[in-house]
Amino acid sequence: MTWTFTDDADVFLNAAGAWLAGRPAENTLVLTISATLRTNGPQAYGGDAPVLGWWRGPDGEVAGTLVQTPPYRPLLGVVAPEALGPLAAAFPLTSVNADRASAEVLAAGWPRHRIDQEQRLYRLIELAPPSPAPPGAPRSATAADRALLVAWHRAFAADVGQPDTHAERIVDERTASGGLTLWEVDGMPVSMAGVSPRIAGAVRVTAVYTPPEHRGHGYAAAVTAEVSRAAREAGADEVVLFTDLANPTSNGVYQRIGYRPVSDRLLITAEPK
Repeated sequence: MTWTFTDDADVFLNAAGAWLAGRPAENTLVLTISATLRTNGPQAYGGDAPVLGWWRGPDGEVAGTLVQTPPYRPLLGVVAPEALGPLAAAFPLTSVNADRASAEVLAAGWPRHRIDQEQRLYRLIELAPPSPAPPGAPRSATAADRALLVAWHRAFAADVGQPDTHAERIVDERTASGGLTLWEVDGMPVSMAGVSPRIAGAVRVTAVYTPPEHRGHGYAAAVTAEVSRAAREAGADEVVLFTDLANPTSNGVYQRIGYRPVSDRLLITAEPK
């Protein structure tokens, strides 16, 4: 009943990949991060080496995972409750991104803590595109849009409080794979949405962004519905996305177009006494 850690994505996925794929919606972040490390190397997210860990229960089967790609905080996938105590002993945590129950258990061992963000994972059930649709139409982003897309990814990262250290890589990869969509009005891009690569039958809608001057017209709902539809038609069994629970607008938008809550996550940080 031990945690094992490595900086090698191949070693990690050979050990834990099949288990992660059994619950691809709940493990979406671990799956996409580890796949990116496998494809792009250990510096895909920054200069420091990643940490990837898995826990085996008394039956010898994997029952928990962790990934950390500095400058991001450690992130847990699905983790058995009995793995949390051993994790805290083996890998001292001062911050974590985890499901609500796991985060609260870990934080109980800290003198004090603050909640930096509460997120909700949603799953697409039955797509209901906006009706009436806003003006304009979707189109796939191309290499000619690169400067705009990089700027919008950086603005999105700033809005959600994330580093923007890999905006160029994400734009290049997702443009090449058809994973970025723009909503245009009279030839002018007014909103964007992306999807992660399909892994274990699941994709995650990401980087839904509308510049402030174009907000309030329904463009984000329309472009999110479009990428969701396309993902389903391309064969995705699961289409998921995360929201910030502090943003009632986005939570309402996604529920109106057919997404339903799955689980909550907390981003928490330990504080000194």
